[in-house]
Amino acid sequence: MDLVKKFAHPGFKRGQGRKTNPGRQVDPEALRQVQHLLGDARRAPDELLENLHRINDHFYYLDNRHLCALAHEMRLSQTEVYEVASFYAHFTILGDNETAPSGQRVRVCDSLSCMMAGAEQLAEQLRANQDLSVELVPCVGRCHSAPIAEVGQKHILNADVESVTEAVRIGDTSPECPALESLDAAQARGGYEFLRRCLAGEIEADRLIDKLEANGLRGMGGAGFPTGRKWRLVRGNHGEKLMAVNGDEGEPGTFKDYHFLAIGMHDFLEGTLLAAWVVEASTAYIYLRDEYPDIRQNLDKAVAKLNASALTHNTKLIVRRGAGAYICGEESAMIESIEGKRPLPRHRPPYVAEIGLFGKPTLVNNVETLYWARKILCDEDDGFAEQGRHGGKGWRSYSVSGRVKNPGVKCAPAGITTQELIDEYCGGMLDGHTFKGYLPGGASGGILSASLGNVPLDFGTLQKHGCFIGSAAVIVLSDHDNVADAALNLMKFFAHESCGQCTPCRVGTEKASLMMAEDHWDQNTLNDLCTVMTDASICGLGQAAGNPLISAMRYFPEDVPSKLKYCSTEKN
Repeated sequence: MDLVKKFAHPGFKRGQGRKTNPGRQVDPEALRQVQHLLGDARRAPDELLENLHRINDHFYYLDNRHLCALAHEMRLSQTEVYEVASFYAHFTILGDNETAPSGQRVRVCDSLSCMMAGAEQLAEQLRANQDLSVELVPCVGRCHSAPIAEVGQKHILNADVESVTEAVRIGDTSPECPALESLDAAQARGGYEFLRRCLAGEIEADRLIDKLEANGLRGMGGAGFPTGRKWRLVRGNHGEKLMAVNGDEGEPGTFKDYHFLAIGMHDFLEGTLLAAWVVEASTAYIYLRDEYPDIRQNLDKAVAKLNASALTHNTKLIVRRGAGAYICGEESAMIESIEGKRPLPRHRPPYVAEIGLFGKPTLVNNVETLYWARKILCDEDDGFAEQGRHGGKGWRSYSVSGRVKNPGVKCAPAGITTQELIDEYCGGMLDGHTFKGYLPGGASGGILSASLGNVPLDFGTLQKHGCFIGSAAVIVLSDHDNVADAALNLMKFFAHESCGQCTPCRVGTEKASLMMAEDHWDQNTLNDLCTVMTDASICGLGQAAGNPLISAMRYFPEDVPSKLKYCSTEKN
């Protein structure tokens, strides 16, 4: 038999070229659907994630036909589109022979605060309802109202079977948006007046940097880099500069940025524009986590009003939407995501202040940092530098969840202790619960015993105990909790959220979580795994993933090993 004829592509004839391109072919109907959904949206590569959202929002899933059509429409390879779409937890990709899941999709948060509140039992009870498609998902950022369930885009706070099934029954799937202050109302109370003075040339940019440095403001996203110094570094670069705002607070236990965007949207936006003016950024990208659809609706409205005003004459504001990836809280991974690429952390140097978004010097700040920066610069800080306890300086927002009577975001003096935070701001421990331990900085900050409850919660005060303050997400544990179980929950989260780029993190978190699920822990091997992850991982995820495990073995030996009551996170 003629081998050329036997193995030739169906569109190939001897003596002729291919009638079709190799690989998956574009489906005309899928292409028409994609073109309709994209409308006038840009087809540039950096719009890939936004365009994926447009398709996913309409169909509630992605399939290969639409991904192929999107690649064709955006002039990208199918590999480029698929590798981005497949990375994010909030995109469900259907294979050629798969059908969309039946039943209303319900997502139940299984991160630590929600697991302590019975999320796993809630999910099991909901799964008994055949009309529901239930999945466990990582932290959705409403830890103070645990457990949390999502029906469509609506968060069910303090969820139980009745509240979730009722939301499904009546079709209540839209987010409840916080009240949004109008631009006119914000200006009527004096908002943006300081920005106007800056734009008019009445104030020197270096003066603002000096003031931030004098007040000791540091980055509130977790790293704690001095804000004024960062602004000065970016400002000192030549050529066009950009700005990226990190609103992707995926750290379990962290929900402070949601709080500031809900109560002070325009204060945050003025802080953003002031920072952009100081560093001379032509565009500021605001990257918001996808778990906050209510905040996103308000942010889109506020940004549209600002971009139509003279206040953004120097800087254009662009909102970008995450898609469920904890790694995007790392600044270089966030930048890769904004650029429309798979969000893998970059090697350093160069640092993003030198080569960031689209290869340009980029200022990266957290939402809370910009909120406080505006307060300080506009003299609305109530004496920021004079605040603080036990050597701390300034105000700090603590996201408190767990076994306290009044969880929530607590704006308190920097350096306050956990015991003081519980007693003065949270109404004490829940009835029948005794303070046992706490996470001072979310999942990656480690776990300390109650005997260290008087250590100041501030930058540099916790390292000698093997922990750090990070995003100041304080999760309070009681005598009802097993710390080994909590450490396993956190390690499973890291294994789920590892981007997979580096072997120490990808393999180490998965191996550690499997070993921690055993009846007896091999502590020597677990210690070795943590050392390798800390020393050899590319970014902070792998470098800090071992902190809860090491803390559990160091401070809670009575809980290790133990019969596990709850573990988590399912792979999506």
